Amino acid sequence: MSRFYELVNVMKRLRAPDGCPWDREQTHKSLLPYLLEETYEVMESVDENDPNRLKEELGDLLLQIVFHAQIASESDKFDIDDVAKSLSDKLIRRHPHVFEKKAEITSDQVTINWEKIKLQHDKPKNGVSNSVLSGVPKTLPALLRAYRVQEKAARFGFDWEKVEDIIVKLDEEVDELKVELSAQNDAGIEEELGDLLFTVVNVARFLKIDPENSLNRITNKFKRRFEYIEHRLADNNRTVADATLEEMDKLWEESKGEV
Repeated sequence: MSRFYELVNVMKRLRAPDGCPWDREQTHKSLLPYLLEETYEVMESVDENDPNRLKEELGDLLLQIVFHAQIASESDKFDIDDVAKSLSDKLIRRHPHVFEKKAEITSDQVTINWEKIKLQHDKPKNGVSNSVLSGVPKTLPALLRAYRVQEKAARFGFDWEKVEDIIVKLDEEVDELKVELSAQNDAGIEEELGDLLFTVVNVARFLKIDPENSLNRITNKFKRRFEYIEHRLADNNRTVADATLEEMDKLWEESKGEV
């Protein structure tokens, strides 16, 4: 643990009266963008299967945790030891099959037990009773939040029996969206589009496909092909601003064999 507490002491030094001006003026709120950015960079390094970058990005993410703990310790709210103890206690409490009565259970059973123990033992937040869904942050990206809400509900049996049933529901949502489009009902269009997206996420979850990754992959493919169009037009000193849709469609089809 010496390396870890070396990091903690470095953070204390940076926050000291004679430390770094930038570090000293940071607050929990001002650090939020960096926490989010570092989280996404960890995810990107995992996707790229780059161990060296993952090591570095995990360090950057750990810095954010140590930073927040140091800020809290300066007003005697909690410190990094309290954070570690809280986490250790939670892990022990939610793994009784390991730390209490030894039991051979499946990974799925572990997940369900985790949620049940959470409902039984976690303190209500803001005086509101715990819900199976209360642990899903409102700040998650919409696709991921929908996925996690559905996933948690499914752990308690609220789920489709087979993917074919979800596809039928998907078709229904498309038809309902068409009705609202015909009626030019803006509020109805927004709601039905939301229903359609939520159902698409359900299909992804049922097929064990991460919708965020799936959409990102397709977005990247679109980006590569559109950039191909731009490069081909640039060869003739032109841009997409002065190209016709017919020209761009032709280059788009051409791009499929190139990128």
